Amino acid sequence: MAVPPAGPWSGLVRDALVAALVAGLLALPFVGLETYDIGGGALGIRTHFDRVAIAIAAVFAGRFLYRLLRQLYRERPPSAAPPLARIAAWGNRRAAAITLVGLGFALALPFLPMSSRYLIDLGTTVLIYVMLGWGLNIVVGLAGLLDLGYVAFYAVGAYTFALLAHNLGFTFWEALPLTGLVAASFGIILGFPVLRLRGDYLAIVTLGFGEIIRIVLLNWSAMTGGPNGISEIPRPTFFSLPFARNAPEGTTSFAQFFGLDFSPDHRVIFLYYVILALALVTNWFTLRIRRLPVGRAWEALREDEIACRALGINPTNVKLSAFAIGAMFGGFAGAFFATRQGFISPESFTFMESATILAIVVLGGMGSQMGVVLAAILLVTAPEFGRAFAEFRMLVFGAAMVAIMVWRPGGLLARREPSLHLEPRPTAAQSR
Repeated sequence: MAVPPAGPWSGLVRDALVAALVAGLLALPFVGLETYDIGGGALGIRTHFDRVAIAIAAVFAGRFLYRLLRQLYRERPPSAAPPLARIAAWGNRRAAAITLVGLGFALALPFLPMSSRYLIDLGTTVLIYVMLGWGLNIVVGLAGLLDLGYVAFYAVGAYTFALLAHNLGFTFWEALPLTGLVAASFGIILGFPVLRLRGDYLAIVTLGFGEIIRIVLLNWSAMTGGPNGISEIPRPTFFSLPFARNAPEGTTSFAQFFGLDFSPDHRVIFLYYVILALALVTNWFTLRIRRLPVGRAWEALREDEIACRALGINPTNVKLSAFAIGAMFGGFAGAFFATRQGFISPESFTFMESATILAIVVLGGMGSQMGVVLAAILLVTAPEFGRAFAEFRMLVFGAAMVAIMVWRPGGLLARREPSLHLEPRPTAAQSR
């Protein structure tokens, strides 16, 4: 490996010092000074210059290493591939093996020695965001339509199931197809006004749609319960076997039927496997539909809408199908969220949820199924592990996102296999 000559070292150090100085100026008011009440309505100030020094040292070291690695990569021989490229190629060659290992781990998670109710609940939350990310990936990653209001379909699915269960006595399994159908209908309703919009204008309209749904849920108290939400949402059952200590008269509980001691963990594990099955169906459906003409039409629309029209593809139908199918999976996830929580309110479906789901798609790599999984794991579990740094939790979270976008601007797993492989034409000599 080539070592940069002595000349560039001064430039590297100077650049790192400038970055560290800026970091120090920003860190001083945020983490270096703390106000406290000294009595009588007066405030005092505590200083934490040690934290500022740590921030300066971390930024200096990180910036210096980053510039040094870039310098080394620029001076490598043309034939030498960077380590990240070799790792990406290795990952693509062994994608099937990694997928099987991950699936095996997901299936065995509730029964692993280190498993706990907290870990299973965390895994369930990750799978909800994986399913939402895969649904939004159809709209953003495949069709190239920037949607900032995806949480609206999530909310529609949750409230549809809650209303069907309360007013018509539907079970979770009976209401699940209807929640997807209603959410898909809302996707088409959103699709029609945005057919002629692109880029920032499309993002603004979808953002407004998400806020409209939330405000309607908040103010239509007669139907949705308003800010009080809807409670006592029924839980799913295992083939009509409830997960209860004492089953209603004339029925048998899950524990009684299988001769087990009652444990509240049974329902938690069952919900985990339900969302795992829903997520796997979503993934299978997405992978299959990408190989169909409608899937290739989504990717053509994403690359160039004008060329898409020139090929005879109807952009109206392509956009509406993307919005409808993406919304359908959001509705499924919303129905599961409602039955898992047992209570929903408009506060669960704010713009921050849409931003988180979009961040999962973008950070994972638009169009990448495995990238969505990896990004969902990082974005959901990182705040949990950051509870020890409660005061700087969001600061660390934001810095991690910035670092990912600096070093991997295309996403964690931006490279993916094409949906369609074209065989090379045989030459005249080969045809003989």
